[in-house]
Amino acid sequence: MSAPLRLAAAQYEIGFLRSFDEYAAKLARWVGEAAGEGAQLLLFPEYFSMELASLFPEPVRRSLSQQLQELQALLPDFLDLFTRLATAHRVHIVAGSFPVRQPEGGYRNRAFLFRPDGSSDHQDKLQMTRFENERWGIGAGDTIKTFDTAFGRIGIDICYDSEFPLIARRQVEQGADVILVPSCTDTLAGYWRVRIGCQARALENQCYVVQSPTVGLAPWSEAVDVNVGAAGIYTPVDYGFPDHGVLAIGEMNRAQWVYGDLDLPSIARIRQTGQVFNYRDWPGQFRFA
Repeated sequence: MSAPLRLAAAQYEIGFLRSFDEYAAKLARWVGEAAGEGAQLLLFPEYFSMELASLFPEPVRRSLSQQLQELQALLPDFLDLFTRLATAHRVHIVAGSFPVRQPEGGYRNRAFLFRPDGSSDHQDKLQMTRFENERWGIGAGDTIKTFDTAFGRIGIDICYDSEFPLIARRQVEQGADVILVPSCTDTLAGYWRVRIGCQARALENQCYVVQSPTVGLAPWSEAVDVNVGAAGIYTPVDYGFPDHGVLAIGEMNRAQWVYGDLDLPSIARIRQTGQVFNYRDWPGQFRFA
C-alpha cells in the first residue's frame, strides 16, 4: 500500500510589509513549518501575493490599476523565492495567485505550481468575478490544465472557478484526483459559495478538493482589505471517507496550516466499489428534449 500524500492548506493572513526580505522570511517560515510537519504538497491562497503591494507608497496602494503595474517589477523575485523554497524543502508548492501582465496588455490571475526539481507551471483563472471584470480589469484565461507531480496528476481551480462543474470535470477526466482551490473572499457568503462549490466538485467527481483562503484585515489595501474563510480538505461521501465529506477544516479566520493525509488509491477504488457512482454516472450521458 502506498503512503498517503501529506497536504497542507494555508489560512494565510495578509500583513503589512517593510521590505521584500521580510516577505521572503515570512514565506520561509510558513513553508518550513509545513515541510517540518511532513507536507509534500503546499497550497497558498488566491491573491495572497497582494500583500506585496504594502511595499509601495500609499497613492499606489490606493489605486487598483497602479498596484497591478508596480507588482510586475516584483514578479521575478516572487518566482525565484518559491522556486528556491520548493527545491530546498523538496516539496510541491501552489503559490496562490499573482496578477500577471500579458504581452498583448491586460492581466491574468495566475496560479503557479513549483516542483522540487525546480520546474514550474501555471493555471490562469477562467471565470472572473464582477470585481475583477468591472473594477480591476483582470481578464480570463482560456485553457483548462492538469499538472503531473511525483504523486499523480492535479488540477487548480482558482476561487470562482470551483463554482463551475465543467472545469473540474475536465480535469478529473484528464486524470486529476486532487483539485486545488486557492481562494480570496471578503464575505462569509463568498467563503461559503466557494466551499459549497468545492464540496460539490468532490462529491460529483469522487475526488479530493482542497480550499486555501486569505484571512484577516488589511485596511491599507484596495484589493484585499477584508478576508474571510477557513481552509478545508474535502472528500467523496462514501465508504472509507468522512460521512460529511470533510477530512479537515480550519478555525475560521485564524492564520494557520490545515493538514490532511490523502489516500490517493482510494479514489480509483471508490469509483469502482462505492455506494454510488457519481464519477461514472455523469449527467452528460442524458439527452433531454
